[in-house]
Amino acid sequence: MTSYGGHPAATDRIDTSVAHPARRYNYLLGGKDNFAADRASGDALAAAMPTIRLAAIENRMFLQRTVRFLARRGVRQFLDIGTGIPTADNTHEVAQAIDPSARVVYVDNDPIVLAHARALLSSTPEGRTAYLDADLRAPGEILAHPELRATLDLTEPVALMLVAILHFIRDDEDPKGILDRLVAALPSGSYLVASHVTWEHLPPAVTAELAANNRDGRFQARSTEQFAALLDGLDLVEPGIVSVARWHADDAPQPRPSVRDVSFNGAVARVR
Repeated sequence: MTSYGGHPAATDRIDTSVAHPARRYNYLLGGKDNFAADRASGDALAAAMPTIRLAAIENRMFLQRTVRFLARRGVRQFLDIGTGIPTADNTHEVAQAIDPSARVVYVDNDPIVLAHARALLSSTPEGRTAYLDADLRAPGEILAHPELRATLDLTEPVALMLVAILHFIRDDEDPKGILDRLVAALPSGSYLVASHVTWEHLPPAVTAELAANNRDGRFQARSTEQFAALLDGLDLVEPGIVSVARWHADDAPQPRPSVRDVSFNGAVARVR
């Protein structure tokens, strides 16, 4: 089996017997790049929270709206960590539709995403994209990667995209420290875009069932207050931390879903 970009062949690293967050998210979004274990896991979550597919879709729309928002304000560089499996309107497609010269670096540690990396690298001629096979829990490796340095100019503003990934970093893995290290590498005028699952609006019976499906303890929902603590030191862009379904959503299909049905917080914050 051949390799791509110097990495081991992606298919050699895929364990189809265990659900993976990126593939489960793909399933919830209606994609086809998933396996039986991913579908079973997604179905179990949907049984506990029937609106979880709506939540996945709203989170994806939040990503797209935030990229447009920042690109229209002159941001031309994006570092998208926790990319997930490519689907319609990926970060580079949204940004380059506004400015074809926009540059995007994608980061993920899922071999299925690696297998699809060529789709993520289909930049406009004026812009550039790159894909790093790396882990958010090792921010130093991401920042030192030669492909990142060749694609992004870290003396100019960058939008750091951490969409639906921080809830896979447990407290004992120091999510605040990881976030602070990444932000410290960005110049003033950069932005952080983040979304995070919250269970604070759900009934106890639902959260108990969702917790029961988190057998490996990898997933950690956080309250609005806990999410805000991760963003401490940054300047929140209006309207601050809100449901991803409500963030600058005037042009989104109406009526907007309830906070409970989506149970995802989102925010954009400016680096001082």
